[in-house]
Amino acid sequence: MKIRTQLIWLILLSGLFFAAPVSMAKKRGGGGEDADAHRRKGIELIDAKQFDQAIQEFNKEVDAEPGDPGAYRDRGTAYRAAARAAELAGDQAGASAKYSSAVADFSKQIELAPKDASGYVERGQTEDLLRQYDTALADLNKAVELKGDEALCYKFRGFAYVGLSQWDKAVADFTSAIQKDPNDPQSYDRRAWANRNLKNFPAAVEDYTTLLQKDPNNEDALVKRGATFAAMMEYEKAIADYQAALKIKPDDYDTVQRMQYAQAQLAAKNAPPATPTPTPGTSIFTPAKIFFAVVILVIIAVVVRLMTRGKPEEISSSRIR
Repeated sequence: MKIRTQLIWLILLSGLFFAAPVSMAKKRGGGGEDADAHRRKGIELIDAKQFDQAIQEFNKEVDAEPGDPGAYRDRGTAYRAAARAAELAGDQAGASAKYSSAVADFSKQIELAPKDASGYVERGQTEDLLRQYDTALADLNKAVELKGDEALCYKFRGFAYVGLSQWDKAVADFTSAIQKDPNDPQSYDRRAWANRNLKNFPAAVEDYTTLLQKDPNNEDALVKRGATFAAMMEYEKAIADYQAALKIKPDDYDTVQRMQYAQAQLAAKNAPPATPTPTPGTSIFTPAKIFFAVVILVIIAVVVRLMTRGKPEEISSSRIR
């Protein structure tokens, strides 16, 4: 569940998820001016997180320019944002319906512009959120095929590989994304997570360190690097990272617990070896041995008594007559 939440938030915070919708660069028809006006209004509403109202504006954009694939992308983006908001509010039925509408709009975008990678990227990241990872891979593979120089294609495909626990492939895709866009912190964060699952802890530490070089107050990166150090049993470094994170976010109970664990492990690691308890020597006079000795003596006494029974007494020469 935790991995699922992390994946959702990373996609939620990605550049495309809440970016202002961008219509396709094409000459509009007779309804172009009306479509543009509705689009601008829809963007304003998205910025204000009024997603349902934004959808209504994008409905009007679609009505004004039904042949414009960008109009469907605009509305699909609003549907996806609305779905996520409903999900956070606990409205699973509403979220499911809006996710389905988003997928339908991105599918229409692909239908109208099958050679444009953006439709596959948009539908693929929505499928990531729906945990339809195999379907997402198919879309993102197509996006890479159409636009292999676009970092987002690799990043979102990396998310799908993370969902499928295919860590090696995820590392490769996040590496490609970083090469094409070295300023995107999410690719470093997810590559570090994939490397942690591969037990490649030094590589994960390197990525978290890069994030902290870019932003020393990145509390999340401090905690994650601390957890990686703890997995490497480098508890002093883990504690230092947790302490730094708690200075930024003092009330984070999870970090407090992690630090307490690292401190306990460090104390156990540094504790002097226990003095062995001396084993008492074995005595020859044990109760069992004494018992058997008494039994043997009794047997001997009985045997002697039986052997001497009935013999005449010897008369002493000094007997008084």
